[in-house]
Amino acid sequence: MKINYLKVNEFGKLKNKEIKLENNINLIYGKNEAGKTTLLKFISCMFYGASKNKNGKEISDFDKYKPWKGEDFSGKIKYTLDNKEEYEVFREFSKKNPKIYNKNLDDISKEFNIDKTKGNQFFYDQTRVDEILFLSTNLVEQNKVVLDNNNQNLLTQKIANILSSGEDNISYKKVMNNLSKKLLEDVGTERSTDRPLNRVLEELKGLQKLKDELNNNYIKNEELKIKKEEVEKDLYDLEKKIEILKKVKIIKECEEKENEKIIINNNIKNEFDEKINNLKNKLDFNNKEKNKKIKNKKLDIINIFFAMLLIFLNILINFIKLFNIVENAIIYFTIIYLLINLIIYLNKKIENKKLDKNKNIEKIKIEKEIEILEENKKNKEKEIDILKEELKNENNIKLEDIKNEYKNNITEKDLINLFNKKLNEINNEIDYINKIYNNKRIELNSIIIEEKNITEILDKKLECEERIEYLKKEIEELHSLERSINIAKEKLEESYNEIKNNITPKFTKELSLLIEKISGR
Repeated sequence: MKINYLKVNEFGKLKNKEIKLENNINLIYGKNEAGKTTLLKFISCMFYGASKNKNGKEISDFDKYKPWKGEDFSGKIKYTLDNKEEYEVFREFSKKNPKIYNKNLDDISKEFNIDKTKGNQFFYDQTRVDEILFLSTNLVEQNKVVLDNNNQNLLTQKIANILSSGEDNISYKKVMNNLSKKLLEDVGTERSTDRPLNRVLEELKGLQKLKDELNNNYIKNEELKIKKEEVEKDLYDLEKKIEILKKVKIIKECEEKENEKIIINNNIKNEFDEKINNLKNKLDFNNKEKNKKIKNKKLDIINIFFAMLLIFLNILINFIKLFNIVENAIIYFTIIYLLINLIIYLNKKIENKKLDKNKNIEKIKIEKEIEILEENKKNKEKEIDILKEELKNENNIKLEDIKNEYKNNITEKDLINLFNKKLNEINNEIDYINKIYNNKRIELNSIIIEEKNITEILDKKLECEERIEYLKKEIEELHSLERSINIAKEKLEESYNEIKNNITPKFTKELSLLIEKISGR
């Protein structure tokens, strides 16, 4: 590493100083108390900051070199590393973190580690040289040319660390302790608590128990599926039965309307029957009257016959008794009686002829009316028969359609029995099945809700199983890490023992000679 340029704004007794350093050796000289040591301290503070801790001294570096007057307690340094990378650092010593720039003057301050106490660790990240090592080697203050025991031990330890671990600030014991600590913190042991392995094992145990509990829900879920299928089938059957009932109901309603037409036609036919019967009764009555007249006519003839018989007898008697006057009176009376009856008979016969003529006309009229009524009656009966036949055929067609459409849901016998029911019975059955259907719907909804809850639980089962598998892999990884750390400890111990037994004695001897030359002791 090479320092190229120094700019001191204010630092201790130095103020507004610029120093450009050339290649090879640069000699800076001056009288005592001229600021040479202060300049060396300025370089150290530019890299590591001005500490406010006393560290066993009477006054801290920050307080020692802070100007009494003026506020520009700052400076700049430019340097080139062994890899030819060039950097420029500006630091205000009252602030913890400086500004670091590359050769293009890009601010790269955030590229380095920040220590909460010491601030930006840019120089250590670049060189792997901490402040103690820097002060012990690169920067030698006045009266410190000879290394004391502490610095000798420090150098010896750092060199040994480089040989054993590859890092100057990492020792064998520290690495071993760190490995043991890492094993405990990142893995854990059977006796440890709240460590990764313990947490994973505890979680795995709980998940295994939860999985067993969830398996019971799996069985219940299978039972629910079977029950759900049964209820859905019942609902399907009920839906089809309701559909069939409604279709039959429509047929029955149409049948009722057609039956009303048939009833009306039957009433008309009955009216025809009633009129025909009335007319026939009237004919019967006329016939009886005629027969009665015939009977009366016969009686009149008998009376005439008897009257003539009496006349004959009287005439005969008169001839026998020689025309007695008294007896002639009887004869005259008999003749008069005979004449009267004859006159009555003749009048009645004339009247009867007139009456019979009228009766015959009325009879013919009645018979003609009866004939018309009989014809109308027959036509009405035919119309009724046609309506009944059409209704029957239409019903048969509709029932056949229902039977074909729902052949898997109802038998022909059950369909006929259903059709033979009254309309109010069908309505009652529809209401009853609707109630059953609604109850089944409620039951199905309950099953679906329960099934959903169990499904969510079973989803947790899948998550649980996945988590168990993940934890098992994590346990394997932790055991693998445990084996790796133990192997590293074994190999490190073997390497350390080899260094200690073979390299360290020679190194210690050579190091002692080298330190003796450097320190003059």
